[in-house]
Amino acid sequence: MLSLLHIENIAVIERSDISFDRGFNVLTGETGAGKSIIIDAISAILGERAYRDMIRTGTTKASVRAVFTDVPQLSWFEDNGVEYDPEMVIQREVYLDGKNVCRVNGALVSVSILRKLGTQLINIHGQHDSATLFDEANHLQFLDAFADNEGLRAEYAEKYEAVAKLRREIDRMTMDEGEKLRRMETLKYQIKEIEKADLHPGEDEDLEERRKLLQNSEKIADGMNDAVENLYGSDDADGAAAMLATAERALARISRFSDNISDLHQRVADLMYQVQDLAEEVRDARDDLAYSADELEEIESRLDVIHKLRRKYGVTCADILEYLDKAKKELDEIEFADDHLERLKKKLHKAEKTAWEAAFALRENRKQTAVSMSQRILTELSQLDMPRVQFSCEFTEIELTNNGADSVAFYMSANAGEALKPMSKVASGGELARIMLAMKNVLAERDQVNTLIFDEVDTGVSGRAAQKVAEKLRSVAAHKQVLCVTHLPQLAALANTHLLIAKAERDGRTYTTVTPLDIEGRKKELARIIGGTNITETTLKSAEEMLRV
Repeated sequence: MLSLLHIENIAVIERSDISFDRGFNVLTGETGAGKSIIIDAISAILGERAYRDMIRTGTTKASVRAVFTDVPQLSWFEDNGVEYDPEMVIQREVYLDGKNVCRVNGALVSVSILRKLGTQLINIHGQHDSATLFDEANHLQFLDAFADNEGLRAEYAEKYEAVAKLRREIDRMTMDEGEKLRRMETLKYQIKEIEKADLHPGEDEDLEERRKLLQNSEKIADGMNDAVENLYGSDDADGAAAMLATAERALARISRFSDNISDLHQRVADLMYQVQDLAEEVRDARDDLAYSADELEEIESRLDVIHKLRRKYGVTCADILEYLDKAKKELDEIEFADDHLERLKKKLHKAEKTAWEAAFALRENRKQTAVSMSQRILTELSQLDMPRVQFSCEFTEIELTNNGADSVAFYMSANAGEALKPMSKVASGGELARIMLAMKNVLAERDQVNTLIFDEVDTGVSGRAAQKVAEKLRSVAAHKQVLCVTHLPQLAALANTHLLIAKAERDGRTYTTVTPLDIEGRKKELARIIGGTNITETTLKSAEEMLRV
């Protein structure tokens, strides 16, 4: 349940703390007072898009903080490494440079991660939902939401993906004879070119290493000669090996006089033997050096061949050889395409049969659900003063698609004796508002969201119908928290909590305030809604009577 909303520097709201209670909460006020700003603020903490334009003029950031109570232990917390607390705090800051900072219980989260949480906390229903309801492309989604058939849809999706994969493979394999011949010639040329080069994995790296050695042969020879001379010595001076041998002999003569000297002698002797072995290895490596200008030319020529292949087929020899394998397989597939296509078509036939079985099972579930959902919607509409409405889900069988093999459209008749027609062609504004409310109520029964927000969904409703809508919302509020932005006195009169949104000017700036109303405040606000700015004893009396009901 949303219990507290703190807003700072959003549009005309400088700072406001709004408390919501359980049950039925209504927000009223003059047009343009800022009711939609509050809905925008709630949308922001649910992870919806927030714009720099919402930041109050003269400030650098806007912020919203919401406190939720009695939050269920959703898997979202564990999935995103956020500590669970039944009293949860969500905070979001929006900066002029476009940066967003979101926190849940103090932990930083991204906007997309916050949105996943928001969908499990609050459902917002606005006037734009009417357009969604008119669009038949959404009707199957509505039906599936009521059906709770995720398992059947997942099973079908798996079967359909197998069909789609085979179809893509068949399309890839299917080509006209001219295209087939051109592709075969290309592949044969590429295979011949690569095979002629007789490449080996890692050959390019080995050749480049050897080339580097040959290109620096003179420097390497000089360095090796210097190393041998310093280890073995020359006519003018002793080398490291000879000097260590002299030191070893000197220590050997006196080692018997002291254990410490004996230990030093042993260490020098070990070092002497290591240097003598190392000197032999360096000398042998020098003697094994062999450089040839012809070899360098051969390597350059070979690397040139490899470089030309690299530009066409891959970065390394391994990549080029991998391309060769793929080319051979593709050539084999094309040469034996008819046989391969026949095998694929047999697999496709079997996969389509399996997918159709899953589609039929999904269709049966949807049709059964359509009956129960239609009955529930008709019951709701009857309670909303539309007892003569007829409503049905019309099915059209189509080919296999991502969503099954069904097209669904909602049909209705608003008046007795009228034929069922697509909903967009028969519903008036007031009727549509009630149909949408009925459908939202029916669908809300299947989800675990505890807070519903209705943003001026009562547009076009008046009189007796308005009273029915008000009673329906209060009925929904018996088991869910309901927030409703409204201009109807019938709705405001039945609220458990009534908040007044008002706009005023101070020092040349516009400010919006949110005030919880007591019984006298509610009476005055209802009188204003009934009679406008001219509040009279009659309108006050009418408001009092409405509140007494």
